Amino acid sequence: MSADHDDVPCFALTVPGLEKLAAAEIEQRLDASVKRTESGLVVFRCETLDRRLFRLRLVEDLYLLAWGSDALTYRSSDLKLITQWTRREADWEKLFRLHRTVTPKLRGKPSYHLVAQMRGEHGYRRVDLREALVAGLRGKIPDSWVYRDEGAAVEIWLRIEGRRAICGLRLTDDRMRHRQYKDEHLPASLRPVVAATMVRLARLEPTERLVDPLCGAGTILAERLAEERAAPVLGGDCDRQAVRAALINLRHFRDEPLLVRWDATELPLANGSVTCLVSNPPFGKQIGAADELGPFYHELVEEFDRVLAPGGRAVVLVGDDLAFQKPAARRAWMQEERVRLRLLGQPCFILCFRKPTTPSAGTSARPDRTPPSRSAAPASHRGRHPSE
Repeated sequence: MSADHDDVPCFALTVPGLEKLAAAEIEQRLDASVKRTESGLVVFRCETLDRRLFRLRLVEDLYLLAWGSDALTYRSSDLKLITQWTRREADWEKLFRLHRTVTPKLRGKPSYHLVAQMRGEHGYRRVDLREALVAGLRGKIPDSWVYRDEGAAVEIWLRIEGRRAICGLRLTDDRMRHRQYKDEHLPASLRPVVAATMVRLARLEPTERLVDPLCGAGTILAERLAEERAAPVLGGDCDRQAVRAALINLRHFRDEPLLVRWDATELPLANGSVTCLVSNPPFGKQIGAADELGPFYHELVEEFDRVLAPGGRAVVLVGDDLAFQKPAARRAWMQEERVRLRLLGQPCFILCFRKPTTPSAGTSARPDRTPPSRSAAPASHRGRHPSE
């Protein structure tokens, strides 16, 4: 279903740092007009409200915009303003009607749920904020609707961060953030929206193979297949449990995903056989002491450089960009993009490199490696190995 209206106001939430990339995807996929971006937020308008909204990969939540303001004072007087804005600034009847056009058909009595969130220090509590929202909605929600703590058909959210307040009707649920293919999770598993961003930055051709040498639960590979179901992908990890988790997750896309248990610093791939590597090497607490990071990244870059074809690309997520940039510079890789984002409150970086098309002075070729025998692959891949 779809609804055609002049300039339907919406907003999307994403990982802080990815706003501009998410805005570009929204404009491209929805023919929408982006009005503003802030940390983790994209406000936009679209002429047609339809299911294309739910095919976005770089956002984690979508909302119809009820009202927004940057005029909070941090004082308790904000609560009266919030009640007024909720009561006067939003056309709730129209918003409820729009919500029905793109969300699943109601079963049973209509239901609703209210969510109030706060970040930063303010002169009032979250419970006070919610009461202000309730006061503003009085008489706006039909009397026949029932309130539910879980599984409500309509969720009205009010989010406050610093001076910014934004209120809207949620169009998505947790499946957009966590994805339906994520049956298996691992500690420090990559957030799907970040994996989708890395795949987008790789700028792969439809039939180009993506290789993830440290695939973990397979999130990067899954995001590639979500965009191009027939695309060739190859992943591996040194952890047997990771390969098993990736196998389960990727079976949402194909029966026999090509996964191998290997050491990312000694890949069983021929020299120059890969055009694009996309990966999330472990960092922070995953790698141990800080002085271990540099040598580990050095080993990775050396091996990535060996298997990359001239002009091949590498897209990586790292916690310390300088630690990875140094060995990349020694191999004369050209850094094409650097995206700074925050995950769980910690800064990290998506780095995009291109290997030179001709060897640079001071670099030397590394010995080729023999691809593994077929028995080196997991039992679920009998008869196949990475070079196929």
